Amino acid sequence: MTDLPLIVNALGQLDNPNAPRSAEAAAGLNPSSEQVTVDARAIADARASGLTAVNVTLGYTMGDLPPYEHTLREIDVWDGIIDDHAADLVKVRTVADVHRARQEGRIGVVYGFQNAVAVGTDTGRVATFAERGVRVVQLTYNQANHIGDGSMAPENRGLSDFGHRVVEALDAHHLMIDLSHSGERTCLDAARTARRPVSVNHTGCRALADLPRNKTDEELRLVASRGGFVGIYFMPFLNPSGHASAADVVEHIAHAVNVCGEDHVGIGTDGTITSVDDLDAYRARLAEHVALRREAGVGAAGERHDTLPFVLDLRGVDQFRDLVRLLERRGYRSGRIEKILGTNFLAYADRVWAPAAAPHPA
Repeated sequence: MTDLPLIVNALGQLDNPNAPRSAEAAAGLNPSSEQVTVDARAIADARASGLTAVNVTLGYTMGDLPPYEHTLREIDVWDGIIDDHAADLVKVRTVADVHRARQEGRIGVVYGFQNAVAVGTDTGRVATFAERGVRVVQLTYNQANHIGDGSMAPENRGLSDFGHRVVEALDAHHLMIDLSHSGERTCLDAARTARRPVSVNHTGCRALADLPRNKTDEELRLVASRGGFVGIYFMPFLNPSGHASAADVVEHIAHAVNVCGEDHVGIGTDGTITSVDDLDAYRARLAEHVALRREAGVGAAGERHDTLPFVLDLRGVDQFRDLVRLLERRGYRSGRIEKILGTNFLAYADRVWAPAAAPHPA
């Protein structure tokens, strides 16, 4: 495959992590889009990588900020970023916007949450988020919330009564229900409850690395059987040692394809395109950050002071080209690789975002 196919990162970052404010944000527990650095390098690197579109995290995830107000502010910030870079970025509301971005040589930006706490006790807020352009809502982060349990919640409870109402509201407004970070029972409950297909936009396979942030075959199979999508991340949780390699990424993709089928698997790297330049300085900051996350109760099993939140041999502007070469060596043909790199996510998005989209079969 000489030319890169359409590439959609189901969860990633559009940021220059070397910029001072981005480095500061990465070390804290109150992440803010106002500290994201979408500069000339971040945009040039995204273009050079072949990226077509990326689901970025905005809104409340954790910390002591007021969830709803902070989330609305974050949407304003990203609207401003896109306005400031109108020649380079496209706000994605529909699948057609992704195709337009590719045709025009721009990068599509999908607005997504990694925690639904900002809904509060009012499911009417889902309509507000949808109107503002949010397209992906992850139900929980690692800890439990009033909707369901995260992957690190020891009780492993399912959806709460209110969580069922949130799922219903997200369905009604054609928003992706992302079950990344959820506990197993919350994931299974949501997948069975939702009338439209659901997703796990960034995860690994528990069968290969038995860590809570990875999904069991039962979860993967159920999500796929209902027309959903599973994105494999480039994260340390792909290897029990905490030091995942590009080979681990390929093995998890291959396992997910075997469990889910080739029409339901893609990538959600959970990282930037632009590489961290000074790894020694980054490691020093990372150790402090991991300790803070642990103390705040938002860390995940497998996070340690020496576990980098990316794969060293699969990063930077060549990460997708390198992945293509590895998948080709695995024996995957161009059609399957194109699905994994982006068209599976778009097909899933069309099943959810399109107003006339039909609910999945019971």
